[in-house]
Amino acid sequence: MDVKRELKRRISAASLGSLAACLLMVPLGASAEELDAMEARMRLLPGNTPAAGYFRLDNTGDETVVLVGAQSEAFGSIELHRSMSQDGMASMEPVSRLEVAPGEELTFAPQGYHLMLMAPSGTLSVGDEVEITLEFEQRESLTVDFEAVSPTSM
Repeated sequence: MDVKRELKRRISAASLGSLAACLLMVPLGASAEELDAMEARMRLLPGNTPAAGYFRLDNTGDETVVLVGAQSEAFGSIELHRSMSQDGMASMEPVSRLEVAPGEELTFAPQGYHLMLMAPSGTLSVGDEVEITLEFEQRESLTVDFEAVSPTSM
């Protein structure tokens, strides 16, 4: 009886290991080919003032994607923000997540959604390119080249 029980245990363990390996090969969500970030610009401001990142994110896939953050070696921290105006007062608030439905696009632009790029790790000049990695829920990240532009160009 002990041999039979040990054999069942080993078969169960092997099956579980095979199942785990198969699950790791299944994509968790949209792939990089199903997302396209275009018109990526980074508005530079003087001194140590935070910069702002603008772009358009197109979801050409079949599943909703959820943008949850961004990171770059060029900045100490990056947050998703939204600018708005209410009763003549301009304000800005952090955003924890943004959904992009299949076939839809999300635009980051002045007076709307933007990446707040804080604590630059070095000096940036107009024309420089900076890699920023967009992070998503349950899918691989997407690295995008942002071109530094002057505030008057936007």
